Amino acid sequence: MSKLSIEDVDVAGRRVLTRVDFNVPLDDGGRITDDRRIRAALPTIQSIIRRRGKVVLMSHLGRPAENGYEAEYSLKPAAAALSQMLGQPVAFPSQDCVDAAAAAAVESLGEGQVLLLENLRFHAGETENDAEFAARLARYGQVYCNDAFGTAHRAHASIVAVPRSMGAAKRAAGLLLLAEVKYLSDILKNPQRPFVAVLGGAKVSDKLGAIKRLLDVVDDVLVGGAMAYTFLEVLGRRMGKSRVEHDRLDDAREIIELAAEKKADLFFPNDHVCGKEISDGTPIKVFEDHIEDGWIGLDIGPQTQHRYAERIGKARTIIWNGPMGVFEVGPFSVGTKAVADAMAAATRNGATTVIGGGDSAAAVEALGMDDAFSHVSTGGGASLRLLEGRNMPGLDALDDA
Repeated sequence: MSKLSIEDVDVAGRRVLTRVDFNVPLDDGGRITDDRRIRAALPTIQSIIRRRGKVVLMSHLGRPAENGYEAEYSLKPAAAALSQMLGQPVAFPSQDCVDAAAAAAVESLGEGQVLLLENLRFHAGETENDAEFAARLARYGQVYCNDAFGTAHRAHASIVAVPRSMGAAKRAAGLLLLAEVKYLSDILKNPQRPFVAVLGGAKVSDKLGAIKRLLDVVDDVLVGGAMAYTFLEVLGRRMGKSRVEHDRLDDAREIIELAAEKKADLFFPNDHVCGKEISDGTPIKVFEDHIEDGWIGLDIGPQTQHRYAERIGKARTIIWNGPMGVFEVGPFSVGTKAVADAMAAATRNGATTVIGGGDSAAAVEALGMDDAFSHVSTGGGASLRLLEGRNMPGLDALDDA
């Protein structure tokens, strides 16, 4: 998993075609509501600038129809935000990443200058990993750099076909990508113990591979979120109107049986904060063990919060992927905050704490706690891929160190 770092490549006077993840949320007015992914790319961009490289950035944003320009998915706001962060202009030459205007702007780029191409997904060739589209992008670079961990698990053109199209050019990892791999892969090999994994979110199906692998390496797995109700259904609990994946009951049963064979302890909520519906104004009731008909489990209960916080407090390494409840709705955010608080305290006490991207990262950002942990990942799906031990196309396409 050791990859060539962009800092070990001579970039002076060279165009460095850099895949970043500027897939940031925008409000109805086109304003960025969370710029964390842009900020996370700054160390790589600044390193290239400092060493007199020419920075050509490419990214996607959202899910456009892939048949041409759509203003609501333009990366222009990202260019403006990055310019402000860097304190220098960021060229944004065209509404098409591979037209003549974009090519001319790239060709005229000077040392230490930065350019951002328009949304790659305005072309179907990006998600199709199309060789012809990739070849047009590849002409922009003399060095390739991938710093987009959030998309490194996807076999898309800018991730796979572009570096393969660049002949003898160096293909390096950016500083963010290297940091993500270090935290999310390396600690699985030699963690300080006790090692605790906290897994939440809506679906058992999303976490199956991660749970199976983690059972081999962690001491405790703490399960929360709606995915817990599928496991509890298997254990004979009545879950009311809670979300249960009935087509995944056999998978949940397999996980429970597997945990009994492994060294890891598998923990499930023993009480639940429930509502009649998902809203701020819904009636709230706490149930132990069984949830009555008509009620929906929407957060882990007070006893479970305390029990999970105790296990986290004793750990020296903690990975967290997936919220404990519907954290976006005030009454059901308490369990997620309890886990975040316990992990922040563990960090202060010297533990290594990793937030595995996606909704977990959004939750700690909403809590104003994104600086309280050892590492907050920028990629939900990519972090799960690493936790599962599966290959990452974006890493496979890079040169080894």
